[in-house]
Amino acid sequence: YTEAWDADKKSIHVMPDTPDILLAKANAANVSNKLYVQAWEEAKKKGYDMRADAIPIKTAKASRDIASDYKYKETHEKEKGHYIGCPSAKEDPKLAWAARAMALQNDRLYKKAYNDSKTHIHIPVDALSVQAAKECQTLVSDVDYRQYLHQWTCLPDQNDVIHARQAYDLQSDNVYKSDLEWLRGIGWLTEGSVDVVKAKKAQELLNDRLYRTRPEQLKFTSIPDSPDVVLAKTNAMQLSDV
Repeated sequence: YTEAWDADKKSIHVMPDTPDILLAKANAANVSNKLYVQAWEEAKKKGYDMRADAIPIKTAKASRDIASDYKYKETHEKEKGHYIGCPSAKEDPKLAWAARAMALQNDRLYKKAYNDSKTHIHIPVDALSVQAAKECQTLVSDVDYRQYLHQWTCLPDQNDVIHARQAYDLQSDNVYKSDLEWLRGIGWLTEGSVDVVKAKKAQELLNDRLYRTRPEQLKFTSIPDSPDVVLAKTNAMQLSDV
């Protein structure tokens, strides 16, 4: 049944110029790393020709000569013995220029005029800035902020003083507990107090000996003609072998 279908599946042929096939090939070429670096690999195989008089070589040599310390000091070394003809070092233009450059770079000389002029500044006492600073200092000063009240002197027999003393005595803890001072050192027995009596009553209620009476303390006498005794005697006579 499936033989014809299997044979038909093997005979399917897709045209190589269909849009899907062309798109797949283009995507494979874009993704391929080998094709991406192919031009670079071929350029490396051809080699390169770098001449000594090429512009990049000359630029590199010139930059190296400029950066070289030997080339930088070569002119100075050649002119060392040619400073003859000046009567003093101040008349030499190069030495004068070096001294001027050193003075400009010196921080102490740069601030000398400013340091000398700092001591010649005079500010009037009634200047606005000085007055504003004084007022600001008064506002933020803790001494001026806290002004203690005047220590008044009151007579001991004034009504307000007497009333204040009475209020202090009422609020005082020592005066409040002064009526209990006579109790200190006095002995006291707990017998008869409320807590002791309550504990005794609770102990009597929880005492098992007082709550129930043991059986051996009860006086018991058996009745000889009770039904259970008579029945026991009859059963004993019936079961007796004698």
